[in-house]
Amino acid sequence: MSLFWRIFGLNGVVLGAATALLLWAPVTVSVPVLLTEAVILLGGLVVMLVANAALLRWGLAPLDRLQALMATVDLLRPGQRLPMPGPGGGADGEIGQLVRAFNAMLERLEQERASSSARVLLAQEAERRRIAQELHDEVGQSMTAILLVLGRAADTADAPLREELQQAREITRDSLDEVRRLVRRLRPGVLDDLGLVSALTSLTQDFSAHTGLHVVRRFETGLPALEPETELVLYRVAQEGLTNAARHADARRIGVSLHRADDAVVLEIADDGRGIGGACEGAGIRGMRERALLAGAALHLTSAPGSGTRIRLTAPALTEP
Repeated sequence: MSLFWRIFGLNGVVLGAATALLLWAPVTVSVPVLLTEAVILLGGLVVMLVANAALLRWGLAPLDRLQALMATVDLLRPGQRLPMPGPGGGADGEIGQLVRAFNAMLERLEQERASSSARVLLAQEAERRRIAQELHDEVGQSMTAILLVLGRAADTADAPLREELQQAREITRDSLDEVRRLVRRLRPGVLDDLGLVSALTSLTQDFSAHTGLHVVRRFETGLPALEPETELVLYRVAQEGLTNAARHADARRIGVSLHRADDAVVLEIADDGRGIGGACEGAGIRGMRERALLAGAALHLTSAPGSGTRIRLTAPALTEP
């Protein structure tokens, strides 16, 4: 039965019962209306409205359940689909057609979201690569030349000026180190040259030296081959996870592990910080989810206030031909 005929039938039942009551009940209406008759009529109206509301609530219950399920769908968590209603829930009627149309729309939106996210993230990586190259070639070389000039000037200067030149040289050297660190963050050259494990090792070492946090690494050997985009996604998620732990978690210890699970590689980042609420996903975590979509990976985040945060990214390995 379609939704229209279901609602029409429910209202027909209520109106039919009211008509039958008027036909066969020994109640008449006087002119003018007596008080007892008005009370009976008003009571009957209230009974009709309550019965109609109850029947409509029962008839529209599938729509309420459908609306509640629609509100839980998130495009950054792909694979979510609304279940088809049961045989008595309108599977072959408008409810079933609405569920099928909504699931088909989710399929299209997920594909479009993944495609658009891939284009945006690839463009972002290309821009990062360009900026890193310019910092390395232009700024880095200029600061290296400044270091050489300051060194030669300090060697021939008098004692008071020599000390100031040495201070300027140290400041320039520290700035050059910071530029190099920014270059490594923008484009990890070690990822292209030495692979994912070496890149993550360098990342965690630099992070621990820069923040003072204790980082425990557990990286398996003999990991399966990965697509270059997948390796970059794993690196960026680790980078963002470490940054979030340092900025927001108030953690003292962070564990980073990389291991194999069937035909996939699993990256886990766990800290002992204060944790986050279930509805407090910020831009960083949503950025991780978008990157996971790019690699066809699954990102799971578990956290509770006071018990730390665990990020688990499961990325598919490269299929052998």
